Amino acid sequence: MDTTPIMEVIDLRKNYGKVEAVRGISLSIPSGSCFGLLGPNGAGKTTTIEMMEGILAPDSGTVLFRGKPVDHRFREKVGIQFQNTALPEYITVKETLELFRSFYPEPRTLAEVIDLCSLGDILGRDNRKLSGGQRQRMLLGIALIPRPEMLFLDEPTTGLDPQARRNFWTLINGIKKENTSILLTTHYMDEAEELCDRVAIVDQGKVLEVDTPDNLLAKHFTGQLVKLPLQEGNGRTAEILSGIGAVRSGESWEIESTALDATMKRLLEANLNLDGLSIHKPDLEDLFIKLTGTSLRT
Repeated sequence: MDTTPIMEVIDLRKNYGKVEAVRGISLSIPSGSCFGLLGPNGAGKTTTIEMMEGILAPDSGTVLFRGKPVDHRFREKVGIQFQNTALPEYITVKETLELFRSFYPEPRTLAEVIDLCSLGDILGRDNRKLSGGQRQRMLLGIALIPRPEMLFLDEPTTGLDPQARRNFWTLINGIKKENTSILLTTHYMDEAEELCDRVAIVDQGKVLEVDTPDNLLAKHFTGQLVKLPLQEGNGRTAEILSGIGAVRSGESWEIESTALDATMKRLLEANLNLDGLSIHKPDLEDLFIKLTGTSLRT
C-alpha cells in the first residue's frame, strides 16, 4: 500500500457557539487505504468529515488533498455517501443513476456502477420502495459515479440489519481493490476491524490514538480479557477481585490475563459467584473503554 498521503488535516477546529465539536484534529490518510474515524455519537466524526469534504468551513486548521489546499477541483475527485440523503421520488433506481451520471463529464458507465454495487436486481424499483440495504447500495453507486480518488462514507451501515451490513462490507472490500482511498466513520467495532487499514479513535473532538487496529490492540493489551459482572453490595467480592488484579470497567470487573489457567484457578479457589463470566480476545470496543471509560456505542 502506498503510504503517500492522499489527504491530510492539520489542527482542525470547529465550534458551535460554546460547544467545541472538533478540538485540534490532525490526520494523514495514506493513498489507497481505508481509514476509519472511530467513536461514539457526538465525538466529532461527522463534523470532521464534513470539513474534509468542503461542506463545512473550519474555524481554523488546514485541509490538504495530495499536498495542496482543497479547491473547486477537489469536488470533482471525491465521492460522498452522507448519513442521510434525500432522493428523487417517483423514479426508479436506474433513472436515478442515469440522472446523477448526467452531472459529470466522464462518469462511470451504468454497467460499471450496477456491477460494483450489485444493483441489477433493483434497477426497476421505485426509490420509495427500497429497503435500508438496497438504499445504501444505490447511494454507494451514486458516490462512485465520478470515479472518485477519495470516497467518504459517513456511518453507511447505521440502522441496517446484520446481513445487510455484511453485504455492504463485501461491496466496500471490492472497491478497495480498485485502489480507491476511503474515509469511513463508524461506531461499529466489527466494521472497523473488517474494513479499515488504519483507524483514528476520536472522542470529545480529539484524536486519542491512530494506528492499525492490530498495533493499537498490541500496544494496550496483552493476553485475554476475563470479565465478571458487578455484584452490587458484595464487598468481599470486590476485595478479592481487586486483590488478584481486577479493575472496574463500566458494569464489569475486568482482568487482563496472560495466564488464563492460573487466573481461572484463583477465581474458583476464591469461591466467587462466576455467573455471567466471559473470556475474549481484546477488541476495539475494549480499547475505547480503556481509553475513555465509556462504550463506543454510547
